[in-house]
Amino acid sequence: MEIFIWLLIAFCILILSFLRQVNQYERGVMFTMGRYSGTRNPGWRIVVPIFQSMRKVDMRLKAVDVPNQEAITKDNVSCQINAVIYYKVIDAAKAIIEVENFYYAVSQLAQTTMRNVVGSVTLDELLSQRDAVSDKIEEIVDKASENWGINAESVDLKDIMLPETMKRTMAKQAEAEREKRAVIINSEGEVLAAENISKAATMLSASPGALHLRTLNSINDISSDQSNTIVFAVPLEVLRAFEGLNKKLEK
Repeated sequence: MEIFIWLLIAFCILILSFLRQVNQYERGVMFTMGRYSGTRNPGWRIVVPIFQSMRKVDMRLKAVDVPNQEAITKDNVSCQINAVIYYKVIDAAKAIIEVENFYYAVSQLAQTTMRNVVGSVTLDELLSQRDAVSDKIEEIVDKASENWGINAESVDLKDIMLPETMKRTMAKQAEAEREKRAVIINSEGEVLAAENISKAATMLSASPGALHLRTLNSINDISSDQSNTIVFAVPLEVLRAFEGLNKKLEK
């Protein structure tokens, strides 16, 4: 009877040693005598030691921080960029069989792709079209990692660091652009003012007596302040009137 109890305990321990737990967010890639024999879903699974082995693969979305990369844009501007790539494993078997270490492989692929894509655009395009550059990096990484059973969800460029000399140059360029717009707006205002003055002069010259009324109105405005000294210029029409009167007297 005691021997039977000891055998039962030993059998239970042996069975427990065969059990492997696969969590809900994992998949187990099973190998039997070195050959792939299937992918196990979440739950308790029996793995016979020596003859079988199982590699667990995390199927959750992963974020990889791509470190600063030195890159040269299409217009030969040196800059440092970093990004974050989000991806997830969609085929656990391929992620284990097709690539040695898919974590490291995705990181290296993202770094290389980022440098290549940045080298194909100018600095202005890189700064103004960050989303388009990110989408292009994502497309290339997703296509390259498809055979590894990995799907690239998105790529976000975090920082674009430029040399200090380039920052100062861009600041001067922006200041010059603002001054240019200010000069253009000022000149357009002067053109409009000149057009209005020309129209006003045409209207005054076309209306008899309008210039006299305008002159009298200006004198009235000036005379409101007693400290002003007025030098009154006699209009040409008044002088001509005196000239005509003088000719009549001579006759």
